[in-house]
Amino acid sequence: MELPPEFQIIDQYFKKLSCPEALDLTDDAAIVSLNQNEEIVLTMDAMSEGVHFFKNDPADLIARKLLRCNISDIAAMGAKPYGYLLALSLPDQYFNHQWMNLFTKGLAHDQKKYGLSLFGGDTTKNLNNMTLSVTMLGKVRKGQAIRRNTAKPTDGIWVTGTIGDAAMGLLALDGKISTNQYFIDRYHIPQPRIELSLNQIASAAMDISDGLVQDLSHLTRESRVDAVIYTNSIPLSNEAKKFQKDYFQTYITGGDDYELIFTIPVNKENKALEESKRVGIKLTKIGYCIEYNNGQIHILDEYDNEIKLGKLGWSHI
Repeated sequence: MELPPEFQIIDQYFKKLSCPEALDLTDDAAIVSLNQNEEIVLTMDAMSEGVHFFKNDPADLIARKLLRCNISDIAAMGAKPYGYLLALSLPDQYFNHQWMNLFTKGLAHDQKKYGLSLFGGDTTKNLNNMTLSVTMLGKVRKGQAIRRNTAKPTDGIWVTGTIGDAAMGLLALDGKISTNQYFIDRYHIPQPRIELSLNQIASAAMDISDGLVQDLSHLTRESRVDAVIYTNSIPLSNEAKKFQKDYFQTYITGGDDYELIFTIPVNKENKALEESKRVGIKLTKIGYCIEYNNGQIHILDEYDNEIKLGKLGWSHI
């Protein structure tokens, strides 16, 4: 399966610059040994005005989404977040008390919620659009980080929560469907699944940021497995079910879910369901891994007919 453009650039130009701790730049984060018991997990995500959020989005919601996108990467590695670095590149109109106050209130809200602290950062002037970046640090017990490259044939494929709500929120904000506050809230405020402890349960994991199918393709490629998923098993919110007939392909390719997709050996599925009950986060099995044939993903409808997609997901380039 061909790499998306962003990953082609990483593979061709940047992979050769990386160190062993960077995991070949193929995971949600890098892993650096802290001491004999712990490792540091490091990730960085950037957001740009007009690409990841709208110019008129409330500043506090922009701040919270910025943090939560990064926290989701930490969650995918089975780690817990504890601090971050922040870089802001802003046009003149954002250097005012009203915007800065609201932006930092959003940061403070989620710092408290997720037990984070700001370690430092940088602020610069930008002549055009706003660009924001966070480098997030998390901790995990040594040897217990969850990678993308360790799924095996017969492992089940699972997801947290519901899929497609945020993609519909973007359509609503873009005026392509009628306003729907549930979808808009899911787009503005992701729910990183940091409460889950899937260490020693999941065989591989990553978060869903660019669309379920595309992100699953990264996991299958790195693990050298193929996948079979069933459309009628993909969990949808009650609101999304109303639009399923016309927008199902949008749900599985649209991105911004920030749910987790992960694989579980059959003999550990009961442990996963116990963990789901413990933290109150819905887990759904949507398919399984099969022997490798170029990392293909077979998407089957309710009649076991294979569905062909026009695109797999969102591309940053």
